[in-house]
Amino acid sequence: MTQLHDLRLRLLVQQESERIADSQQADLDLSVVQARCLCWLALLAEAHEDQASDAERRGDTEQAMGWFADSMRLRDVIQVVSSIEIPLPGTLEDDEKDADDSADPLAA
Repeated sequence: MTQLHDLRLRLLVQQESERIADSQQADLDLSVVQARCLCWLALLAEAHEDQASDAERRGDTEQAMGWFADSMRLRDVIQVVSSIEIPLPGTLEDDEKDADDSADPLAA
């Protein structure tokens, strides 16, 4: 069963990667990638919590604990991904220009 979930997750990641690449062919926007990752992670965490609840209702405590632990790990990953600061498009160029201007005392 775990292999099936791993394969499904890999397929979802591959499909989303292809969608991102297709929609952002010329200029890949990392903030869009981050937002999409957060959406997928939240959906996966919710699905794991649902599986934990179902297992608990069936009386399968071990399985419920496994699903719940997975959902908590996903929530931890969500916190990490959401804490990554990705500059918005256009602001990176402005920051680089400001840094170049401040490094060159004759620029003004």
